[in-house]
Amino acid sequence: MANLIIMAAGASSRMKKSLDDIKLSEKRKTIAANQHKTLIPLTEKGKNLLYFLCSNAKSAGYKSIYILTAPNNEAFKNWVQVNKNDSSISGVKIHFPVQYVPKEREKPLGTADGIEQALYQFPQLLNQRFTVCNADNLYSTNVLKQLLEHKDSPHSIIAYNRDYLNFPEERITKFALMHIDNEGYLKDIVEKPPIKTHNSFRNQKGELLVSMNIFSFTGTEIFPYLKNCPLNQERNEKELPEAVRMLVKDQPKSTYTYIVKEHLQDLTSAKDINQF
Repeated sequence: MANLIIMAAGASSRMKKSLDDIKLSEKRKTIAANQHKTLIPLTEKGKNLLYFLCSNAKSAGYKSIYILTAPNNEAFKNWVQVNKNDSSISGVKIHFPVQYVPKEREKPLGTADGIEQALYQFPQLLNQRFTVCNADNLYSTNVLKQLLEHKDSPHSIIAYNRDYLNFPEERITKFALMHIDNEGYLKDIVEKPPIKTHNSFRNQKGELLVSMNIFSFTGTEIFPYLKNCPLNQERNEKELPEAVRMLVKDQPKSTYTYIVKEHLQDLTSAKDINQF
């Protein structure tokens, strides 16, 4: 089914902490300081990353978009009201699952927990396929379409060839790296491995394959791994790549990997705003 879950429940803390590192208009700075970073205007006409991502999703063929937010999501809902008739996103059904923070915590429990909560709130997704992606990356129409059209295995994932990602090596340590087998199926995925281990992830062609948190899942099959995903001891979060790692260990050849050779625009800190 043509469903996309966009993960936008984070606090955008790195963006907010870095606002003094770059010159921005007062309007942009106010939005960046008080709202989710995907709502920051990036163009003279006020278009933001969420607009471009939803537009690419519609072009790829998605019919329903689930924007996973924090409980205080009025800014997202207002954005939808303002843009619902825009030709680039009109006709797409937009829903708002919410990632609630446990009482004993100050921040969300992680991406695996967020998708688990979305499936509880919209149980129809359990019986369907859906794509999951970050809110702060501008995934291309081609990448979104590849996952939407995949049918040969229960799950699929995009692997970005590191040579085409215009990021410094230190930034690659913020992402997950992958091993795939000779038939293209995911064998292992490790979130944020130390830079000294990166060469051990290179395949026979010398390629370093990077996950930028975009997957396609079958709801009923991924759900147990979301629910049982352990907390990362260092970051104290249930991370989606770890749930996928558990899945492929239990079910080899369940997750097909598409290798792409393109850069992915990323909106992590204030310095990234001017790249758009």
